[in-house]
Amino acid sequence: MKGLLEPIVDIAIAAGDAIMMRYHRHIEVLEKADLSPVTEADLAANTIILEQLSRLTPNIPILSEESVHTDWQQRQHWGSFWLVDPLDGTKEYIRRNGEFTVNIALIEKGVPILSVVHAPALGKTWLADGKNAWLQTQGRRNIIKVRAASIPTVVGSRSHPSPDLAAFLAQLGEHKLVEVGSSLKFCLVAEGRAQFYPRLGPTMMWDTAAGHCVATSAGATVSMLDGSELTYHRPHLLNASFIVQVV
Repeated sequence: MKGLLEPIVDIAIAAGDAIMMRYHRHIEVLEKADLSPVTEADLAANTIILEQLSRLTPNIPILSEESVHTDWQQRQHWGSFWLVDPLDGTKEYIRRNGEFTVNIALIEKGVPILSVVHAPALGKTWLADGKNAWLQTQGRRNIIKVRAASIPTVVGSRSHPSPDLAAFLAQLGEHKLVEVGSSLKFCLVAEGRAQFYPRLGPTMMWDTAAGHCVATSAGATVSMLDGSELTYHRPHLLNASFIVQVV
């Protein structure tokens, strides 16, 4: 499976290129059934990823935010599958602040075992194989590891603030708070630039799997509020609240 990592990087970058081709044009925003926004860039990136993943691994099914979602009756028999968010942070894309990503993760028995998070506007790509994580930028690739801090940095969502976050921060004590969009929050923890990412509001499986793999491969933990691990082989697509942290 590790041999798949390099082609997945290429696929994510190709999807990112398609997104950036549309980034400085007029962005037409449509509304999905769940009232969340979708753009031409989401759909173009999705087409590229699905076509190339299907060619690369024809026997591995794909679950993507922007495709028809296979129901649990079928998914329960999947030993492994690709979990894709072709444009994570659509609101950040619409605001043109650069804080959006392409997320591709391979799930095996509920666990993300390799992944790529690509931020095309930032020129950064994070990749992970379950044991190690790397940051690729300007043609160079460096291994990344989590790092503890006497005054921890907490990353929170720019577009989805949670009232429960204030209570978490009060309990944590002295800290620095940084707001950032999309799965970049996982990557900041993985790089050692933050020590906590409490997600105390709703997310979907495709929002988190790729960043989850990057964070844990760099040495962080990703657990639900009861301490159990966040996993991805389950009937419901909505995640429970979770915390990414350096322990």
